[in-house]
Amino acid sequence: MDGDPISDILALTDARTTVSGGFTAGGDWAIRFPPPGRIKFFALVRGHCTLRMDGSDAAVPIASGDVFLPSAACGFVLSGGAGAAPRDAVQLFAGATDTIVDADGGDDCLVIGGHVHLNPVSGSLLSDILPPLIRVPAAAEGAAAMRWLVDQLMVERAGRAPGAEVARAQLAQLVFVHLIRAHLAGGDDVPRGLLRAAGDPRLMAALRLIHGDPARRWQLADLASAAGMSRTNFALRFKEAAGIAPLAYHTQWRMRLADRMLRDDRAPIAAVSRALGYASESAFSNAFKRVTGLAPHHHRRAAGARSGP
Repeated sequence: MDGDPISDILALTDARTTVSGGFTAGGDWAIRFPPPGRIKFFALVRGHCTLRMDGSDAAVPIASGDVFLPSAACGFVLSGGAGAAPRDAVQLFAGATDTIVDADGGDDCLVIGGHVHLNPVSGSLLSDILPPLIRVPAAAEGAAAMRWLVDQLMVERAGRAPGAEVARAQLAQLVFVHLIRAHLAGGDDVPRGLLRAAGDPRLMAALRLIHGDPARRWQLADLASAAGMSRTNFALRFKEAAGIAPLAYHTQWRMRLADRMLRDDRAPIAAVSRALGYASESAFSNAFKRVTGLAPHHHRRAAGARSGP
Protein backbone atom coordinates (compact mmCIF):
# COMPACT_ATOMS: atom_id res chain seq x y z
CA MET A 1 0.00 0.00 0.00
CA ASP A 2 1.44 3.39 -1.01
CA GLY A 3 -0.89 5.86 0.70
CA ASP A 4 -3.02 6.62 -2.36
CA PRO A 5 -6.51 5.27 -1.50
CA ILE A 6 -7.54 4.61 -5.11
CA SER A 7 -4.27 2.83 -5.95
CA ASP A 8 -4.55 0.83 -2.74
CA ILE A 9 -8.10 -0.31 -3.58
CA LEU A 10 -7.10 -1.25 -7.13
CA ALA A 11 -4.25 -3.30 -5.67
CA LEU A 12 -6.32 -4.89 -2.91
CA THR A 13 -9.02 -5.95 -5.38
CA ASP A 14 -6.49 -7.23 -7.96
CA ALA A 15 -8.15 -5.01 -10.59
CA ARG A 16 -7.00 -5.91 -14.11
CA THR A 17 -8.57 -4.34 -17.18
CA THR A 18 -8.85 -5.89 -20.65
CA VAL A 19 -10.47 -4.83 -23.92
CA SER A 20 -13.35 -7.19 -24.63
CA GLY A 21 -14.33 -6.02 -28.12
CA GLY A 22 -16.87 -3.73 -29.70
CA PHE A 23 -19.27 -3.22 -32.58
CA THR A 24 -20.07 -1.03 -35.56
CA ALA A 25 -23.58 0.12 -36.45
CA GLY A 26 -25.37 2.68 -38.61
CA GLY A 27 -28.75 4.15 -39.34
CA ASP A 28 -31.57 3.19 -36.98
CA TRP A 29 -30.22 0.59 -34.55
CA ALA A 30 -30.51 -0.48 -30.92
CA ILE A 31 -28.75 -3.09 -28.76
CA ARG A 32 -29.85 -4.24 -25.30
CA PHE A 33 -27.09 -5.18 -22.89
CA PRO A 34 -28.04 -7.25 -19.82
CA PRO A 35 -26.59 -6.31 -16.43
CA PRO A 36 -22.89 -7.04 -17.00
CA GLY A 37 -22.35 -8.38 -13.49
CA ARG A 38 -18.91 -6.80 -13.46
CA ILE A 39 -17.31 -3.42 -14.05
CA LYS A 40 -17.40 -2.64 -17.75
CA PHE A 41 -16.66 0.56 -19.64
CA PHE A 42 -17.37 1.70 -23.20
CA ALA A 43 -15.84 4.29 -25.51
CA LEU A 44 -17.56 5.76 -28.56
CA VAL A 45 -14.74 6.01 -31.07
CA ARG A 46 -16.89 7.69 -33.73
CA GLY A 47 -20.50 8.64 -34.31
CA HIS A 48 -23.19 9.39 -31.73
CA CYS A 49 -25.81 7.33 -29.91
CA THR A 50 -28.12 7.33 -26.90
CA LEU A 51 -27.83 5.41 -23.63
CA ARG A 52 -30.90 4.42 -21.60
CA MET A 53 -30.38 2.68 -18.27
CA ASP A 54 -33.02 0.17 -17.13
CA GLY A 55 -35.39 1.75 -14.65
CA SER A 56 -34.77 5.27 -15.95
CA ASP A 57 -36.61 7.26 -18.61
CA ALA A 58 -33.66 9.58 -19.11
CA ALA A 59 -31.90 9.38 -22.48
CA VAL A 60 -28.18 10.11 -22.09
CA PRO A 61 -26.57 11.41 -25.29
CA ILE A 62 -23.21 9.82 -26.12
CA ALA A 63 -20.95 11.63 -28.58
CA SER A 64 -17.71 10.72 -30.31
CA GLY A 65 -14.90 10.60 -27.77
CA ASP A 66 -17.18 10.02 -24.77
CA VAL A 67 -16.29 7.23 -22.33
CA PHE A 68 -18.89 5.78 -19.95
CA LEU A 69 -19.21 3.10 -17.31
CA PRO A 70 -22.68 1.75 -16.43
CA SER A 71 -23.45 -0.05 -13.18
CA ALA A 72 -22.62 -3.74 -13.00
CA ALA A 73 -26.11 -4.35 -11.61
CA CYS A 74 -28.14 -2.59 -14.30
CA GLY A 75 -28.98 -3.41 -17.91
CA PHE A 76 -29.08 -0.73 -20.57
CA VAL A 77 -29.83 0.01 -24.23
CA LEU A 78 -27.54 1.75 -26.71
CA SER A 79 -29.31 3.06 -29.79
CA GLY A 80 -28.69 5.12 -32.88
CA GLY A 81 -32.32 5.96 -33.54
CA ALA A 82 -35.80 5.96 -32.05
CA GLY A 83 -37.57 3.25 -34.01
CA ALA A 84 -35.41 0.12 -33.97
CA ALA A 85 -36.33 -2.82 -31.73
CA PRO A 86 -33.31 -3.59 -29.52
CA ARG A 87 -31.22 -6.60 -30.46
CA ASP A 88 -29.90 -8.81 -27.68
CA ALA A 89 -26.19 -8.20 -27.12
CA VAL A 90 -25.58 -11.77 -25.93
CA GLN A 91 -26.89 -13.17 -29.20
CA LEU A 92 -25.11 -10.51 -31.24
CA PHE A 93 -21.69 -11.34 -29.83
CA ALA A 94 -22.21 -15.12 -29.49
CA GLY A 95 -19.77 -17.01 -31.71
CA ALA A 96 -18.17 -13.83 -33.02
CA THR A 97 -14.85 -14.49 -34.74
CA ASP A 98 -13.71 -10.87 -34.61
CA THR A 99 -13.44 -8.59 -31.60
CA ILE A 100 -15.38 -5.89 -33.51
CA VAL A 101 -18.83 -7.14 -34.55
CA ASP A 102 -20.84 -5.73 -37.45
CA ALA A 103 -24.21 -5.08 -35.77
CA ASP A 104 -26.30 -4.16 -38.80
CA GLY A 105 -24.10 -3.52 -41.82
CA GLY A 106 -23.68 0.16 -41.00
CA ASP A 107 -20.50 1.96 -40.05
CA ASP A 108 -21.62 5.28 -38.62
CA CYS A 109 -20.77 4.30 -35.03
CA LEU A 110 -17.84 2.41 -33.58
CA VAL A 111 -18.07 1.40 -29.92
CA ILE A 112 -15.38 -0.51 -28.05
CA GLY A 113 -15.62 -1.92 -24.55
CA GLY A 114 -13.47 -3.29 -21.80
CA HIS A 115 -14.07 -4.99 -18.50
CA VAL A 116 -12.30 -5.06 -15.16
CA HIS A 117 -11.39 -8.41 -13.61
CA LEU A 118 -11.60 -8.33 -9.81
CA ASN A 119 -10.68 -10.66 -6.99
CA PRO A 120 -13.93 -12.59 -6.34
CA VAL A 121 -13.58 -12.06 -2.59
CA SER A 122 -12.38 -8.47 -2.26
CA GLY A 123 -13.71 -7.11 -5.55
CA SER A 124 -16.82 -5.62 -3.94
CA LEU A 125 -14.55 -3.06 -2.25
CA LEU A 126 -14.25 -1.39 -5.67
CA SER A 127 -17.55 -2.26 -7.34
CA ASP A 128 -19.60 -1.12 -4.34
CA ILE A 129 -18.20 2.42 -4.37
CA LEU A 130 -18.92 3.11 -8.04
CA PRO A 131 -22.08 5.09 -8.92
CA PRO A 132 -24.80 3.76 -11.29
CA LEU A 133 -23.26 5.60 -14.24
CA ILE A 134 -20.01 7.43 -14.88
CA ARG A 135 -19.93 9.38 -18.14
CA VAL A 136 -16.98 11.50 -19.19
CA PRO A 137 -17.80 13.69 -22.21
CA ALA A 138 -15.06 14.25 -24.77
CA ALA A 139 -14.92 17.94 -23.78
CA ALA A 140 -14.52 17.26 -20.05
CA GLU A 141 -11.34 17.94 -18.13
CA GLY A 142 -9.05 14.93 -18.44
CA ALA A 143 -10.91 13.50 -21.43
CA ALA A 144 -8.11 14.33 -23.87
CA ALA A 145 -5.85 11.76 -22.21
CA MET A 146 -8.56 9.09 -22.46
CA ARG A 147 -9.16 9.94 -26.11
CA TRP A 148 -5.45 9.42 -26.82
CA LEU A 149 -5.50 6.12 -24.93
CA VAL A 150 -8.56 4.91 -26.86
CA ASP A 151 -6.91 5.91 -30.16
CA GLN A 152 -3.81 3.94 -29.16
CA LEU A 153 -5.99 0.95 -28.34
CA MET A 154 -7.34 1.03 -31.87
CA VAL A 155 -3.80 1.33 -33.27
CA GLU A 156 -2.64 -1.69 -31.23
CA ARG A 157 -5.66 -3.69 -32.36
CA ALA A 158 -5.15 -2.88 -36.03
CA GLY A 159 -1.36 -3.16 -36.14
CA ARG A 160 -0.93 -6.49 -34.34
CA ALA A 161 2.65 -5.57 -33.49
CA PRO A 162 4.70 -7.76 -31.11
CA GLY A 163 3.43 -7.31 -27.57
CA ALA A 164 0.12 -5.85 -28.76
CA GLU A 165 -1.97 -7.89 -26.33
CA VAL A 166 0.01 -6.63 -23.34
CA ALA A 167 -0.07 -3.09 -24.71
CA ARG A 168 -3.86 -3.22 -25.08
CA ALA A 169 -4.26 -4.44 -21.49
CA GLN A 170 -2.05 -1.66 -20.13
CA LEU A 171 -3.84 0.99 -22.19
CA ALA A 172 -7.23 -0.31 -21.03
CA GLN A 173 -6.05 -0.14 -17.40
CA LEU A 174 -5.06 3.49 -17.92
CA VAL A 175 -8.44 4.28 -19.51
CA PHE A 176 -10.14 2.94 -16.39
CA VAL A 177 -7.88 4.93 -14.05
CA HIS A 178 -8.46 8.15 -16.02
CA LEU A 179 -12.19 7.43 -15.99
CA ILE A 180 -12.13 7.37 -12.18
CA ARG A 181 -9.97 10.50 -12.06
CA ALA A 182 -12.36 12.41 -14.29
CA HIS A 183 -15.25 11.25 -12.14
CA LEU A 184 -13.49 12.48 -8.98
CA ALA A 185 -13.08 15.89 -10.61
CA GLY A 186 -16.88 16.16 -10.61
CA GLY A 187 -16.79 17.34 -6.98
CA ASP A 188 -20.28 17.66 -5.53
CA ASP A 189 -21.76 15.59 -8.36
CA VAL A 190 -19.96 12.51 -7.00
CA PRO A 191 -22.24 10.44 -4.71
CA ARG A 192 -21.32 10.10 -1.03
CA GLY A 193 -18.61 7.52 -0.44
CA LEU A 194 -14.88 6.99 -0.66
CA LEU A 195 -14.65 8.39 -4.20
CA ARG A 196 -16.20 11.68 -3.09
CA ALA A 197 -13.83 11.90 -0.12
CA ALA A 198 -10.84 11.10 -2.35
CA GLY A 199 -11.90 13.90 -4.70
CA ASP A 200 -11.64 16.47 -1.88
CA PRO A 201 -8.00 17.66 -1.67
CA ARG A 202 -8.22 18.33 2.08
CA LEU A 203 -9.76 14.98 2.90
CA MET A 204 -7.35 13.27 0.53
CA ALA A 205 -4.46 14.50 2.68
CA ALA A 206 -5.96 12.69 5.67
CA LEU A 207 -6.75 9.57 3.63
CA ARG A 208 -3.12 9.42 2.53
CA LEU A 209 -2.02 9.33 6.17
CA ILE A 210 -4.41 6.48 6.97
CA HIS A 211 -3.44 4.45 3.91
CA GLY A 212 0.25 5.28 4.18
CA ASP A 213 0.55 4.03 7.78
CA PRO A 214 -2.55 2.01 8.73
CA ALA A 215 -0.82 0.54 11.79
CA ARG A 216 -0.46 3.91 13.47
CA ARG A 217 -3.05 4.82 16.11
CA TRP A 218 -4.25 7.94 14.33
CA GLN A 219 -6.04 10.55 16.40
CA LEU A 220 -8.67 12.87 15.02
CA ALA A 221 -6.37 15.82 15.70
CA ASP A 222 -3.63 14.30 13.50
CA LEU A 223 -5.98 13.81 10.56
CA ALA A 224 -7.62 17.21 10.97
CA SER A 225 -4.20 18.88 11.05
CA ALA A 226 -3.24 17.21 7.77
CA ALA A 227 -6.47 18.52 6.25
CA GLY A 228 -5.79 22.01 7.62
CA MET A 229 -9.08 22.06 9.52
CA SER A 230 -10.40 22.06 13.04
CA ARG A 231 -11.31 18.66 14.46
CA THR A 232 -15.04 19.45 14.43
CA ASN A 233 -15.13 20.77 10.87
CA PHE A 234 -12.93 17.96 9.62
CA ALA A 235 -15.05 15.24 11.24
CA LEU A 236 -18.25 16.75 9.80
CA ARG A 237 -16.75 17.21 6.32
CA PHE A 238 -15.29 13.70 6.25
CA LYS A 239 -18.53 12.02 7.30
CA GLU A 240 -20.58 14.13 4.89
CA ALA A 241 -18.32 13.11 2.00
CA ALA A 242 -17.45 9.50 2.88
CA GLY A 243 -20.57 8.52 4.80
CA ILE A 244 -18.46 7.26 7.71
CA ALA A 245 -16.50 8.91 10.54
CA PRO A 246 -12.71 9.26 10.00
CA LEU A 247 -11.60 6.92 12.79
CA ALA A 248 -14.27 4.39 11.85
CA TYR A 249 -12.90 4.47 8.29
CA HIS A 250 -9.41 3.86 9.69
CA THR A 251 -10.64 0.78 11.55
CA GLN A 252 -12.55 -0.44 8.52
CA TRP A 253 -9.49 -0.10 6.29
CA ARG A 254 -7.31 -1.99 8.76
CA MET A 255 -9.87 -4.82 8.77
CA ARG A 256 -9.76 -4.90 4.96
CA LEU A 257 -5.99 -5.35 5.14
CA ALA A 258 -6.39 -7.97 7.87
CA ASP A 259 -8.85 -9.86 5.69
CA ARG A 260 -6.28 -9.98 2.87
CA MET A 261 -3.46 -11.04 5.20
CA LEU A 262 -5.54 -13.78 6.79
CA ARG A 263 -6.49 -15.13 3.37
CA ASP A 264 -3.16 -14.88 1.58
CA ASP A 265 -0.21 -14.79 3.94
CA ARG A 266 -1.18 -17.52 6.39
CA ALA A 267 0.76 -15.56 8.97
CA PRO A 268 0.03 -16.22 12.65
CA ILE A 269 -2.85 -14.10 13.89
CA ALA A 270 -0.53 -12.52 16.44
CA ALA A 271 1.72 -11.36 13.58
CA VAL A 272 -1.24 -9.89 11.71
CA SER A 273 -2.32 -7.98 14.81
CA ARG A 274 1.21 -6.57 15.30
CA ALA A 275 1.48 -5.59 11.63
CA LEU A 276 -1.73 -3.57 11.92
CA GLY A 277 -0.69 -1.80 15.11
CA TYR A 278 -2.74 -3.64 17.72
CA ALA A 279 -1.18 -3.97 21.17
CA SER A 280 -2.37 -7.54 21.60
CA GLU A 281 -3.91 -10.39 19.67
CA SER A 282 -7.05 -10.18 21.78
CA ALA A 283 -7.51 -6.46 20.98
CA PHE A 284 -7.18 -7.21 17.27
CA SER A 285 -9.53 -10.21 17.49
CA ASN A 286 -12.17 -8.14 19.25
CA ALA A 287 -11.93 -5.36 16.66
CA PHE A 288 -12.01 -7.82 13.76
CA LYS A 289 -15.06 -9.62 15.11
CA ARG A 290 -16.84 -6.34 15.79
CA VAL A 291 -16.38 -5.25 12.15
CA THR A 292 -16.72 -8.55 10.29
CA GLY A 293 -18.87 -10.63 12.63
CA LEU A 294 -16.29 -13.43 12.82
CA ALA A 295 -13.23 -14.05 14.95
CA PRO A 296 -10.01 -14.08 12.88
CA HIS A 297 -9.45 -17.84 13.15
CA HIS A 298 -13.05 -18.56 12.16
CA HIS A 299 -12.72 -16.14 9.25
CA ARG A 300 -9.52 -17.83 8.08
CA ARG A 301 -11.09 -21.27 8.32
CA ALA A 302 -14.19 -20.14 6.37
CA ALA A 303 -12.04 -18.49 3.69
CA GLY A 304 -10.01 -21.68 3.30
CA ALA A 305 -13.17 -23.77 2.94
CA ARG A 306 -14.53 -21.47 0.23
CA SER A 307 -11.30 -21.40 -1.77
CA GLY A 308 -10.82 -25.18 -1.66
CA PRO A 309 -7.55 -27.11 -1.70
